[in-house]
Amino acid sequence: MTSDELTAEFETGAPVVVLSPHLDDAVLSCGALLTHAHDHAPVTVATLFTRSGPPPYTLSARRYLRMTGAGDAEQLYAARRAEDREVLERMGVEWRHFSLPDGLFRNKPGCRAATHPWARRIPELARVYPTYRLHLVSGKMSPHDASTLQQVVGVLALLASGTPGPVLAPLAVGGHVDHLLVRIAAECSGRRVVYYSEFPYNRRHAPDSAFVRRNSLTEAVWSLGIAEKADLIRAYRTQCAALFPGGRVPPAPEVYLLPRGPRADRAAPAGGP
Repeated sequence: MTSDELTAEFETGAPVVVLSPHLDDAVLSCGALLTHAHDHAPVTVATLFTRSGPPPYTLSARRYLRMTGAGDAEQLYAARRAEDREVLERMGVEWRHFSLPDGLFRNKPGCRAATHPWARRIPELARVYPTYRLHLVSGKMSPHDASTLQQVVGVLALLASGTPGPVLAPLAVGGHVDHLLVRIAAECSGRRVVYYSEFPYNRRHAPDSAFVRRNSLTEAVWSLGIAEKADLIRAYRTQCAALFPGGRVPPAPEVYLLPRGPRADRAAPAGGP
């Protein structure tokens, strides 16, 4: 698929909904396209996992806090929410934060590390995803996360109600479970979904080929405005140093996977021929 066809996807005037798992994913992966789309239609970035949780923290969570230079997770996530608001308002894009807990801090239903006797000493026992590498980026949703998936499904239903425009959702490149939950909800929504390949993780990982085949997706690349996007990314100050040591953001084109069928504005009406 050509970039012209990708452009046409977002120039119908219909509102665009962007599902962002975390408080930087949409701009990291789609910032240049969203800047263009905003000139043609209302754009809303809906971020799902926007808060942490109280201590005690797991070893993986403590490592993440050290990487960002933060001592307290709740203060870090307050700063991250403020950064996200600042960047999206600068872009002229609407934002919504849905306050679900990040997978790194998500507890098993009915279990709190602060009150569970063993979990106070070993917080991993209370977490849905005890470790980052073995669990959170495994590409496998835990059975303990079924209620979280239902919440994400509900958010998408709320956002997309009465909105005919495209939905942008993550491909879950790299296997992060929070991204996977959003992708599952989007795939099951019955909506026309354009999937974005997550930057910078797509520099090391490929999309799930079975998912791509199942949804008959074809790739399109967006290059307009990539150099300017670097300034937006650097405004996520709490994350940029860990993602891009030295502050150099490589000027990589954005990658999208689109369904091969007709767009909503070209499809036959319901019940039509």
